[in-house]
Amino acid sequence: MSNINYDLNKIKAFIFDIDGVLSPNSIPLSPNGEPMRMVNIKDGFAINLAVKNGYGVAIITGADTENVRLRFSRLGVKDIYMKSKIKIKDLEDYMQRTGYKAEEIMYAGDDLPDFHVMETIGLAVAPSDAAHEIRSIAQYISHCKGGDGVARDIIEQVMKAQGKWMGEEAFGW
Repeated sequence: MSNINYDLNKIKAFIFDIDGVLSPNSIPLSPNGEPMRMVNIKDGFAINLAVKNGYGVAIITGADTENVRLRFSRLGVKDIYMKSKIKIKDLEDYMQRTGYKAEEIMYAGDDLPDFHVMETIGLAVAPSDAAHEIRSIAQYISHCKGGDGVARDIIEQVMKAQGKWMGEEAFGW
């Protein structure tokens, strides 16, 4: 049983920010100054499972790191918006290209660049350590911190509500 105050049966697409949502707030730097992001394995499994079950999955991030693109494309994510300056514009492009309506989309964000997207979509989700302004507009605040299972938390709840969580696709990569 979900504790999210939203009709989870409406959700057809999941969109995630990277830094502070799918990776922790602290990012180590490589010796040459490139950000190196950590990712959560259970988030990756849930994202891949959502893709295999026909959900739309997208990334909208200000990040410009090829490793981010590689990680999520290997999980089956085709819509990856990198170097996003104004995220609402990328959301509008995604909705226009896919035909998803705002009420069919879940978006997880953690900081001010995510604000307008979270105001627009149906289900706004924030990690437990998101900025105050983001937590104040989120319909659901995950018990997980950024990088610690936020995607798994929300995807699992939506798929369970829709009776898709323990389907045949769940038992393999």
